[in-house]
Amino acid sequence: MEIARAAAGLFVRRGLRATRAEDIAQAAGIAPRTFYRYFATKEEAVAPLYAAGARRWAEAVRSAPAALSVPEALEHAVHHTLTPGEGVSAASWEWVRTLMHLADTSPALRRVWAEVCRSSEDLLTSILAERTATPADNVAPHPHPHPHPHPHPHLRFTSAVASAAVRVAVESWAAGTSPASGAQGPAALALRNLGALRGFAWRAGEAAGA
Repeated sequence: MEIARAAAGLFVRRGLRATRAEDIAQAAGIAPRTFYRYFATKEEAVAPLYAAGARRWAEAVRSAPAALSVPEALEHAVHHTLTPGEGVSAASWEWVRTLMHLADTSPALRRVWAEVCRSSEDLLTSILAERTATPADNVAPHPHPHPHPHPHPHLRFTSAVASAAVRVAVESWAAGTSPASGAQGPAALALRNLGALRGFAWRAGEAAGA
């Protein structure tokens, strides 16, 4: 994670083009060959930061009180991870904004973001499988991202919908100038996106609008 923080700091201060992998290695206090042992490109160096934020939200869904329904658990996770001071500081959110801006102009960085989002979606699928399992499913909670090699198609769709609601909120906030807190912050936007899905059948077999 130290390498990722060093890379993000340089990207924010210098810009992506002006930063070399060797610069990141020097800032992180490692040799360039050590850098390339972990990352193939300088853009990949920030993947752990992207992944930490995405994983934090998914794990908050896992740790939400068991009595909460799926949409309630998703909202609980948003409150606890996207609100400045809860999961990430306001200053860190500004770093997120800068990194998202850089991704808009860098196909390589955009690929890193897309790969992290896909991995987070897979993890959320696993977590939702645990939360929605019934005794008849005979499925025990599993700490790893892929306990169910063939999840129900609706479960994967549910995960994609929930992930998109949060991802679009973060990307929309980053594209503007609003502070991370308040009515236009990432948490508020994500909650509005989830609210717009009130008629979505979060569990397979639910009637729309239930």
